[in-house]
Amino acid sequence: MKVLFVCSRNKWRSLTAEKIFSGYEGLDVRSAGTEEAARIKITGGHVGWADVIFAMEKKHVRRMKEKFQEMLPGKQVICLDIPDDYKFMDEELIEILKGRVSEYLEIDL
Repeated sequence: MKVLFVCSRNKWRSLTAEKIFSGYEGLDVRSAGTEEAARIKITGGHVGWADVIFAMEKKHVRRMKEKFQEMLPGKQVICLDIPDDYKFMDEELIEILKGRVSEYLEIDL
């Protein structure tokens, strides 16, 4: 399964998610950001590639819908409601990500 994690700048939340979930068998994981200054900026290629897209906040879902509206039908887009309060690989962020993502993906944590 191809999983894309999206946040604003692709520096803390989505990059942490990519790092922790890329080790799971059966998951091909990437991450991107919605802002101009993102480390890796989301493209139509990312959206087309992904089976499931996890956005950290509602604004990320909105930005994707504005930019890639024609590509999103049929895609599973899930908002995790994780605020921009965490640094890269923050222990609390890792626990939240594992808990919320495991509700949607069949993985053994």
